[in-house]
Amino acid sequence: MNIKILGVGDSSSKTSIVLEGYGYVLNQKTIWLDSNGSKGANVVVTNSSFGVDRARCDSGDYRLWNDVYTAMGEAGILSAAATINDQVDIDKMGDVPTGCTSPYLVTVTNTTIDNEKYQYAGFGAKGIDLGAPGTDILSTLPGDRTGSLTGTSMATPHVAGTIALLYAAVDGLGAAAKANPGATALRVKQALLDGSEKLPSLRGKTVSGGKLNVQGAYQILSAE
Repeated sequence: MNIKILGVGDSSSKTSIVLEGYGYVLNQKTIWLDSNGSKGANVVVTNSSFGVDRARCDSGDYRLWNDVYTAMGEAGILSAAATINDQVDIDKMGDVPTGCTSPYLVTVTNTTIDNEKYQYAGFGAKGIDLGAPGTDILSTLPGDRTGSLTGTSMATPHVAGTIALLYAAVDGLGAAAKANPGATALRVKQALLDGSEKLPSLRGKTVSGGKLNVQGAYQILSAE
């Protein structure tokens, strides 16, 4: 399906570093749009498995994080973001970036094989969009090794990968994204939420009340 990963090494809690990384991504997408696909990169989603625990997105220079998510979103780039790895209601306690309010953020918590929210994973009826598998996930490790890891940073890449898959798999979505990138990105986000698998453990703790469901999102977008 011609999906690729663009590695950008700007994971940080420092705003200047974060903005440099996101700015590079946005620049590549802008070049791609302006050149009708002949240059740059057609980035459709970023994965942010990093952040600042218990911080307020509406305070200090964290406001700039929210602004850049919106700027990327208007260019057609959704931002999948991992919430805090603790029993925290981020609506009350704050979290960056998952406490930010940009409509182009897709905020994610960690679910288990038993379809429960992982005990030490953040939640928020307003701030966390959905859950995704993030417990005992096979992942790459330093030194050319693999192993099982647990955390919201394991859950969020499932969502980012699904977004890329949807853009590649749904007929007509690529053309719509070229014509109206921001609106198409919001369509994809809404399909993720509406198509999620509803779970009692996520009811009242996430916006969607559900866990990532690739088929559900695909069927919604294919029917539009």
